[in-house]
Parts: sequence; structure tokens; C-alpha cells
Amino acid sequence: MSIEYHLTIKEMPAEERPREKLEKFGAEALGNNELIAILLGHGFKNVSAIDLANYMLKEHGGLHGLSRLGFSQLKQIKGMGLAKSAQLSAAFELARRLSLISSEDKPVLKSPEDVSRVLLGRYSDKKKEHFGILILDSKNRLKKEEIISIGGLNANLIQPRELFHTALIELAAAVILFHNHPSGDPQPSQQDINLTRKMMEAGKLLGIDVLDHLVIGKNCFISLREKGLL
Repeated sequence: MSIEYHLTIKEMPAEERPREKLEKFGAEALGNNELIAILLGHGFKNVSAIDLANYMLKEHGGLHGLSRLGFSQLKQIKGMGLAKSAQLSAAFELARRLSLISSEDKPVLKSPEDVSRVLLGRYSDKKKEHFGILILDSKNRLKKEEIISIGGLNANLIQPRELFHTALIELAAAVILFHNHPSGDPQPSQQDINLTRKMMEAGKLLGIDVLDHLVIGKNCFISLREKGLL
């Protein structure tokens, strides 16, 4: 077993430690390796939980491959042991059970108000700007939510390939864009409007409709489509 050693988690700057990042920015801001490191809790001699997570993801074909390992297989990995293997195995089983929930139980998003009920509670109070998409099926049922970027919304840096990558994998019929304004004012900027129009054009080429773009403020929102800005 060859694991590339970096800093221990305690040696990392506080803002880069997985638990601190999760507390400050939310779980969606963390990479797969950081989420796994939180589940593991700690590594072993000279190997941090992050190093162990990176090694397992690399050796087993990423998150999907790692999730297919059984408890006994996880336990055979150096540094895992009974407790870590049980925690990771339980987390993957919960994810599998969640994925099996009937599509009829997933919310149907037919209006901006429907979308706001999904998003407001999580993004209204965010201290950093989060830009993401809601991926919908042909009946406007929510299939997946994905964050594309965190920080200032830069239309020049957000490209269609990043935005539509998961939508294509999920065989999306449509997507809804969203982002929050940490200032609390949901008034869209010209950059917000231009970015939305750019993604709508790209979506047409891919056969994926961009239905709307919601800008989330402090317990409020604005739909660009409702405002006639698209």
C-alpha cells in the first residue's frame, strides 16, 4: 500500500479542514475525499484521513467504485479497521436506500414557488454565493441538485460543459439555474441575465431546456422568467 503523505488534518490551516469547511460553507462545498475523511474521523500513523480517502478513491475507481466495496473488503484496506469500515459501509447503504426512493416521491417543480420551497431554506443565509442547477425529468420532477461554483458569480468562468455535464449523465429533460445573493437583495444583475441567456442557447443545442433562473435573497427570491428577463 502506497499512500502519498501530506499534512495531517490538524496541521492544515483551519479554513481547509473538512469539518470547519462544512460548518462554514455547507456539505455541498466539500469534495468527495473531504466528505469521506469526515466519515473516517482520523487516519493512522503518518497518514491523515484525507490521505486515506484520496488513496481509496484513486485505487477503487472513484466514489462509485468505492461505494461498491462490501464491509469485508473495506476492512482489508490498511488503516480502515472495524469502526471506519462500518461507518463508511453504513453511509453508502443509506445513499443506496435514498436513491431507491420512488420518483413519485420527488418534488414536482411547476412554478417558481415550488422551486423556492426546495432552495430558500438552504441558501437564503449563505455567506458566499452558490451557483447551481436543479436537474428535472420530463415531468418536471427533481432528479438532482448540483452546485457548479461557490464564490463570486463569474459568467466568463462558468461554461456550458460544466453546467450541463451532470444533466447529460442524468438524461435531464430540463434544468433550472439558481444562485444566492449574500447581500440579501435578490435583484438580478445584467451578468445574471446574460449568463442565463447563454446557457439557454447552449441547452437548445443539447436538447435540454433551461426553464428559469432563481436569484435567492434573504427569505425571498426573484424568478428571471416571471420578470420577463429571459
